[in-house]
Amino acid sequence: MRVGIRVPPCDRADRVLETVRRAERLGFDDVWFPDSQLLWRDVFTTLTAAALGTDRIGLGTAVTNLATRHPAVVASAARSVAELAPGRFTLGLGVGNSSVGPVGLRQSTSAAMREGIGMLRALLAGEEWEFPGGVRSRLRDPGPGSPRSSRSPGNPGNPGTGIPLHLAASGPKNLRLAGEIADGVILLSGVSPRTLAQATARVREGAAGREGRLPLTVSAFCAVTDDIEAEARQLKPICASIAQNGGAPFLALAGIDVHVPEKVEGIYPDLVHAEDWKAAVDICSAWISDENALRFAEEFCLFGTADEIAARLRALPASGVTGVFLQHVGSYDPPTDLIEAVGSAVLPRLN
Repeated sequence: MRVGIRVPPCDRADRVLETVRRAERLGFDDVWFPDSQLLWRDVFTTLTAAALGTDRIGLGTAVTNLATRHPAVVASAARSVAELAPGRFTLGLGVGNSSVGPVGLRQSTSAAMREGIGMLRALLAGEEWEFPGGVRSRLRDPGPGSPRSSRSPGNPGNPGTGIPLHLAASGPKNLRLAGEIADGVILLSGVSPRTLAQATARVREGAAGREGRLPLTVSAFCAVTDDIEAEARQLKPICASIAQNGGAPFLALAGIDVHVPEKVEGIYPDLVHAEDWKAAVDICSAWISDENALRFAEEFCLFGTADEIAARLRALPASGVTGVFLQHVGSYDPPTDLIEAVGSAVLPRLN
């Protein structure tokens, strides 16, 4: 199983590169970068620096979108990164989330995702696509492995392009869609065995009739600690956001019964990406108790000692998971401490 780390592009690309290099030296398999145009630096600029400054580590978006970025723009950007890091780049896509909200747009529908991924595949394969108004165009110098390119294929996955297209999903409809059309799935359900079982079942339904096994990468908040109760309190805004966005049934499976208002005042830009995290924790304490936060950490996250985290990671493949990327709590600082703790104490236990 591949173990990755989520690194927000929260600083100049050359400085973020140093974080990525440290993860590579400590043995992480992948680095995943989120994309939100108002919260962070441009993700493809950061990926370019990472591609040029590393040798081995896998690079991916977790995730970019096809709402604030037109699929043709994404195709060009993805091709540009992939040719700098042959065989190392994965294009993770999602409905928009923190990219669309701050600019007043709606998240992509399942139908829009299906059409957008179809356009991406065609353009990256060097094929023509018919745009509105009957305009037919193609991507010049498409990705490695396309019919119009003489380069050798990179990563296996998407036939003809060498760039695997992974779809992030949490709800049943998008999980089935990901199983049907994507080259891999990014699961946003955490590492709870119960929610993982439900999520992977929906992916299998969508993938019925397809050959081979789809890569399944699960995201999980992580902290190497001897005091889970103290660390778990920091997860209150995450837990509240899940409840607020339709995830209450998932939380209820773990015995977490919470009700969060549809709109929470005093937090910018949103619960998950709050600029003032301490204030967000205090505000969310009105709905998320310390006991709820602890249960959330124990069930859905990887909080605990190095031995405990390593044991849970070793158990994940039994759920069909082929990769995990770890997240620290926070959006505007690099996960330096988490990289050091996992790289020095957890990864050696896995090896």
